[in-house]
Amino acid sequence: MLKFYTINALALVVFFGLLLGGFFAEVQAWLYVLFVLIWFVITAIGSFQIKLNYHLQSLNHNYKTSEKYVSITFDDGPNPEFTPKVLTLLERREAKATFFLIGKNAEKHPEIVRQIIEEGHTIGSHSYSHSKNFGFFSTEKVHNDLEKSNSILKEITRKELKMFRPPFGVTNPNIKKALRKTGHHSIGWSKRSLDTTNLSEEKILKRITTNLKKGDVILLHDSSLKSVAVLEQLLLLLQSHELQSVPVDRLLEIEAYAH
Repeated sequence: MLKFYTINALALVVFFGLLLGGFFAEVQAWLYVLFVLIWFVITAIGSFQIKLNYHLQSLNHNYKTSEKYVSITFDDGPNPEFTPKVLTLLERREAKATFFLIGKNAEKHPEIVRQIIEEGHTIGSHSYSHSKNFGFFSTEKVHNDLEKSNSILKEITRKELKMFRPPFGVTNPNIKKALRKTGHHSIGWSKRSLDTTNLSEEKILKRITTNLKKGDVILLHDSSLKSVAVLEQLLLLLQSHELQSVPVDRLLEIEAYAH
């Protein structure tokens, strides 16, 4: 699979090839434009598709597991209206999940964070700010944001988080450098529900369950009634297929917290 540094190295070779070609023959300007456009498109796709592991290695699934496990994960909480509903459904179906929490939300609702932990689920960081510009942060700014989120969640839970899910699933070299400093695992997904879009419950459920298999990591959000309704149907389907939802760290066989 193509990686950021491989593409950049190849791009340099092609660019200097075009320059060299210009000494011996006329190189049309549109070739340079096409070259830049192709590089930009590849880099943009790689940055916005965490499953491609273009910039850094993210853990997106575990298809080698011998157990009939999947992992349901939730982003953007804790939400005082919807997270408790999600927890009730999970408890009812004896399912466990992982919640990637936004630091500023956890700061406002520490009691929900504690409830998540007490009920046997695990948590990870989803940044402090979840800024729309997170993908444009400098390495230092990403690092400071993660450290702030970690500090807040550690104060609430007494746990040092090791899992991080980048906002919007965006990755880049600055995020890679910051994660090297903090020591977080980057956690992605193999099944993206798109439950924050205008898709209907039926279409969202179909996106998740089409070709669903053991080892999949499912992305949902504990931020709307629609997602809660999808979760209820999903848990019933998992039960009927004898698939068990476990925390993502258990599925991926990693540690959720530092010891």
